[in-house]
Amino acid sequence: MTGTLARYERLVADGQLRPDPDQRRAAERLDRLQRELEAEAPGGLLAQLFGRKPPQPKGVYLWGGVGRGKSMLMDLFHDALAIPEKRRVHFHAFMQQVHEALREARVSESGDPIPVVAEKIASGLRCLAFDEMVVNNSADAMIMSRLFTRLIRDHGVTVVTTSNRAPHDLYKDGLNREHFLPFIALIESELAVLPLDGPVDYRMQRIGGLASWHTPLGAEATAAVREAFFRLTDFAPEDAAHVPSADLDLGGGRLLHVPKSLKGVAVFSFKRLCGEPRGRDDYLAIARAYHTVILVGIPQMGREMRNEAERFKVLVDTLYEHRVKLFAAAAVAPEALYPDGDGAFEFERTVSRLTEMQSAEYMALGHGEAG
Repeated sequence: MTGTLARYERLVADGQLRPDPDQRRAAERLDRLQRELEAEAPGGLLAQLFGRKPPQPKGVYLWGGVGRGKSMLMDLFHDALAIPEKRRVHFHAFMQQVHEALREARVSESGDPIPVVAEKIASGLRCLAFDEMVVNNSADAMIMSRLFTRLIRDHGVTVVTTSNRAPHDLYKDGLNREHFLPFIALIESELAVLPLDGPVDYRMQRIGGLASWHTPLGAEATAAVREAFFRLTDFAPEDAAHVPSADLDLGGGRLLHVPKSLKGVAVFSFKRLCGEPRGRDDYLAIARAYHTVILVGIPQMGREMRNEAERFKVLVDTLYEHRVKLFAAAAVAPEALYPDGDGAFEFERTVSRLTEMQSAEYMALGHGEAG
């Protein structure tokens, strides 16, 4: 079986990828890790030479903006790795499984459930690969340091992960973040941290030419935003029923259910975000957690919907200020969304921002609060 680097070079030679120095460095490091894991396997080179287990290979933490090729490199590595004791999983799905295992352990075991769950996860596993490590709630933050210390240091599991954020920016400004800091220290000591943050957003190139505002509401608009979701996340459309969801921590013990949440892309209904009492802090949590929001079911708003129109205005302002990309399925064009009623004059700024957010220039901006 060919190595990670050889597979990457073949894609470049075939014209499927552009040469990218950051990607190549990451491919070289993953190729080295692949060889180390295969060499220490039973019957592997080091096992044959020394008859004992060599030092545990150091994992890899790939981080960078959306569309820089992190998931593609993870695919190459995991597919090339010729050992059976490997597992690849989306990080959010993994943490859901961890919470379920912790609940079961608390029922069946006395004492601390973390060692029990760590041992169960590590059984028959040598390499654990995650896509999109992100921490959006305090429940995950509270257990990650202890769980991963057990997995890596006690059970010898090698972790490979991708993230849109550098380790020191994980769970930034989160509740009780001091309990999460040991996990950041663990990453920096046990994983090779590699930036993959070049100027080219390859994923955004794949949605080039795809409009972001779709009207009227109906099958065609739904199909268009659905296509945007799958292009942005690389998720197989035929497996749409298994797109992961999430619960976003809004602070104060409140959680917002995100029906579809993957690789920094979130799908919401207008009713969920603007038809319920919400404020800027809620929208701020969304804007910080997701680089792209897909909003469906946006109606034309009459005078009786001035509260919904005001919330929508605050939502758009917050997304705009954080350079979040917006794909929408709406009843009408932005200029016809709220033509009358209290605040209609102020809503014109929202229309202007919605128009700008459809431009190629806005789409090319990196995610994050404008300086």
